[in-house]
Amino acid sequence: MPEKKRTRKKDEDGKQEVSHSHSKAMREKTEKKEVEKKDNQSKEEVTEIFEVEKDGKEQIVETHSVQEEKPASREQIKKETKLFRNVVIVMVGFALMFFAVYMIINSMRHFEVQGVRFEIVKEGQLTLYKTSLPVTYQEPGTGMAVNADYNFFLRNDPRTLEDKVPIVGNITFRKNIVMDVTTEELYCEGDWPIGLVNTQNLYNVLGINILVKNESAEYEPFTDYMFVTINEGNQTEIRQVSGNTYEMNVANCEVLPAFERLMLETFIRNKELNK
Repeated sequence: MPEKKRTRKKDEDGKQEVSHSHSKAMREKTEKKEVEKKDNQSKEEVTEIFEVEKDGKEQIVETHSVQEEKPASREQIKKETKLFRNVVIVMVGFALMFFAVYMIINSMRHFEVQGVRFEIVKEGQLTLYKTSLPVTYQEPGTGMAVNADYNFFLRNDPRTLEDKVPIVGNITFRKNIVMDVTTEELYCEGDWPIGLVNTQNLYNVLGINILVKNESAEYEPFTDYMFVTINEGNQTEIRQVSGNTYEMNVANCEVLPAFERLMLETFIRNKELNK
């Protein structure tokens, strides 16, 4: 009886070995097929780390595996290409829209009057109209010549000044401008000094002298002078009386528009001379 049991046990062990060997062979065969089948696929090695508790102790278990990515199908590539194209179209659309908005805003801030470029500038609630002239000055200390822009700010819209303050006749600017003020009623809440100072600054930049008329002075040669008489009048205008003699007539305290109209004409003529 004992021998029979040993034999049976041996037989059973033999069956297990055969079974185990067969299973191993099958598994190896299956893995081999999968490798052959996926030779043309990309592979990615993945490492996973786990913390496990065994017999009251924590252990770190590290596993390694290989993940295989299937190549994209033709339909999937087509969908991804379409999605990329749509994203590019949207981005280009946003860029064009931004550029269009920028150009609209920029065109609203800038304009020209007979070739003279102006920019609208906001200073609090005050709207100013900026233009500039190129100047050359000597830098203090070094004496070096420096090129820069001299900015001028008008308070009246240059686009309406030509109609608001008409010029009757033709203005020819000379090396010297002699001003004769016939009234003391043109201070006009500070507009007089603002207009006068801005006009003086402009002509200083252009090398034109501003003089106050002196009855005892002799202005020779006469052709080097432009004479401007400033009066109160029924209509604000600049009128040529004769040759190089003019009147600046001011109505309703519009002294600042009158000065700025003279400045605008100076900008225009200077632009024409420097084309």
